[in-house]
Amino acid sequence: MKRYLILLLVICSGSFFQKIYAQNPYAVLEKNRNIAVKNLHHELNTSKDTLLLKSDFRIDRVYSINKDIKREIDTIIFADNYNVPLVNLTKGKHVFVVEQNRKKIVFVIRVLRDYILPKTEGTKVVTSNKD
Repeated sequence: MKRYLILLLVICSGSFFQKIYAQNPYAVLEKNRNIAVKNLHHELNTSKDTLLLKSDFRIDRVYSINKDIKREIDTIIFADNYNVPLVNLTKGKHVFVVEQNRKKIVFVIRVLRDYILPKTEGTKVVTSNKD
């Protein structure tokens, strides 16, 4: 009986820690609170892996600069709303710049962990080497 109790405790604690790790946020947004940029709404989606940009005016360009001063995202848009996937960004601090009507709106996104692709069941990759 004691063995079953210990086994049940191990199974429950394993699933508990898995849920805790899965609920850690992927990224954190540090918003620009300037009143002059109130027409640009920038938020993260619920899973925190996509940046949602909405504006009353046209967004011309979005780019990000990482901690190594390299651009990982550099996109010309010309649209009112745009979704930026964050899954390709490296871990660390990224300064985002949104160009709009000759203004440059700056804010920070911190990527907290590397993106882990979900496992798919029943998918096989077959490779063959034929010379």
